Amino acid sequence: MWSSQGKSSSQEKVGGQENGGNAAAKTFGMTSAISMAGPKPEDFDLSKELEKTLQPFNVFETESELNHRMEILAKLNTLVKQWVRDCSIARNMPEQMAENLGGKIYTFGSYRLGVHHKGADIDALCVAPRNIDRNDYFTSFLEVLKKQPEVTECRAVEEAYVPVIKMNFDGIEIDLLFARLTLKEIPDNFDLRDDMLLKNLNPKCVRSLNGCRVTDEILRLVPNIENFRLALRTIKLWAKRHGIYSNSMGFFGGVSWAMLVARTCQLYPNAIASTLVHKFFMVFSRWKWPHPILLKQPDNVNLGFLVWDPRVNSADRYHLMPIITPAYPQQNSTYNVSISTKKIICNEFERGMKIMDEIVQGKLKWNSLFEAPSFFFQYRHFIVLLVSSHTAEDHLEWCGLVESKVRCLILNLERNLHIALAQVNPKCFDQTPSKNSTSPFCSMWFIGLEFQRMENLNVDLTESIQTFTDHIHKHALNIKMLKEGMKIEARHVRKKQLNQYLDPEFLRRERKHTEMLESQSMVFSKKRTSVSNEENTTTSSQSGGNTPQQQQDAGMASRKRMRLSETFDDSPTTTPNTSVNVIVDGGELMDGDEEDHATTKSCNNTDILPKDDDATRESGEDVVEKNDTTSAAPTQTNTAEVMCS
Repeated sequence: MWSSQGKSSSQEKVGGQENGGNAAAKTFGMTSAISMAGPKPEDFDLSKELEKTLQPFNVFETESELNHRMEILAKLNTLVKQWVRDCSIARNMPEQMAENLGGKIYTFGSYRLGVHHKGADIDALCVAPRNIDRNDYFTSFLEVLKKQPEVTECRAVEEAYVPVIKMNFDGIEIDLLFARLTLKEIPDNFDLRDDMLLKNLNPKCVRSLNGCRVTDEILRLVPNIENFRLALRTIKLWAKRHGIYSNSMGFFGGVSWAMLVARTCQLYPNAIASTLVHKFFMVFSRWKWPHPILLKQPDNVNLGFLVWDPRVNSADRYHLMPIITPAYPQQNSTYNVSISTKKIICNEFERGMKIMDEIVQGKLKWNSLFEAPSFFFQYRHFIVLLVSSHTAEDHLEWCGLVESKVRCLILNLERNLHIALAQVNPKCFDQTPSKNSTSPFCSMWFIGLEFQRMENLNVDLTESIQTFTDHIHKHALNIKMLKEGMKIEARHVRKKQLNQYLDPEFLRRERKHTEMLESQSMVFSKKRTSVSNEENTTTSSQSGGNTPQQQQDAGMASRKRMRLSETFDDSPTTTPNTSVNVIVDGGELMDGDEEDHATTKSCNNTDILPKDDDATRESGEDVVEKNDTTSAAPTQTNTAEVMCS
């Protein structure tokens, strides 16, 4: 009942390998397959190597860990049935009738797809009959959960776009949604795939049901579920390791990656996991965005709910990388993607394609796919968001709100014509409070900035950051979340100053890892150049001299190989000798001040960043920070003037 490994009978009928000879006649998705070819012996070997490579990354759970999750879901299902029964009896319903009302827990997301990793949370849905309303769920059922000894950190987020109860149930994080159906009873074998269930439902209930309906439809539409799962585990790990796995931050979330892998499975229905991963990068490194990804023809259902359709909805025409959910009402799961995140994702697709070519040729191992240069050594300038609170409970809520809005700051920064790229690191870092700190809980997000390549560049980020912080505070006030001690600060930080916020040992490891990857990249490029030269020499000696056309072809091939090797160069893309003046509404630190004279200043009247002479000598940048009451020092040649509050 609670296993994430099961298949429905309809899924078995769709499976290409299970249909044997009929697989070739089957069309999957919107188009016919690109190739119906089956796996070769070397493909099986590559898939076995892939599975071994994934083991150390804890992407597989043991049988006992999986059973523990099933036990938790069974307990939660029992609690739902008892709660529905008790609520109904409290409203004078006969006890015998109340016993038959039911209520059920459904799962969706990575657990339902069967690709969850060790320690992953569970996305679940509580479905109740028509006599139970949403207010009951967020009051009486919330109290029932809080009374359970296994439940900790239980809190309701009613104001969310999809309202949810978050909790830790016996060591497993659970996000529990709620949907009230217009049915008198909810039987144990009830199927949510019928579109007519949505008729006359509250929009919040429709959004809550959408997760389960989409997940089940994805599983139904893939030709071979086991191959799909191993390929998806690989792509999810790759995306997380490269910092592009986060729907709230403007990248792709779990369901989006699942739909991309599912589409790859449809295009190559008889391929096994190693081939699917290779084809995944081949397809999407060449995809012509914003052409949408569709797993099937959209359902022709008209129940009055808004569906993604750029022909009708003008806002849908501006979506940059649309991936459309297969269940009604169809939605774009990547509407948060921005110009910067699109550029980053497309670059990673291309880099992944080059690496996969080498893996298939036996020149690289699978580990190479999961190695990425450190985020903190790709940029010279950063915006750090510091979120602080007085209590652990307040901090959990405050961080959740800020995390859901960080993409708004990215959009604000992208509007600045001098910013070429703004990349947020999805990982949240905890800052150890200092002795003078008034907030015992502090978390940080880092945004790397790449500026346009021009001399004497002046960049004022004051309005972008102030607009963002004002938006956060207003929203917190509207939903009555803002409490004493909740603060948000934005600071400009240079790469050399990161050790003020992050563990120096962590930064040393990151630097060492990045230098190792760059060294490997250089060796790889030299090998390719050497092979190219040998091929040209051999060709020349065999032909006794090239014709002009042969020389032209050889030159084009050489340039193509050089472009291929250049994709492995992960060095910072900012120009070393560009003068960048970054203003974030700040106070001044004069040239004559000591390095340890100031600490930092944020856009909310805290913290002025210190001047670091070592960093100036290393990067060719100097820092002059302005005060409201004093004039600025003259800008020197090839320096960066940074003002931050």
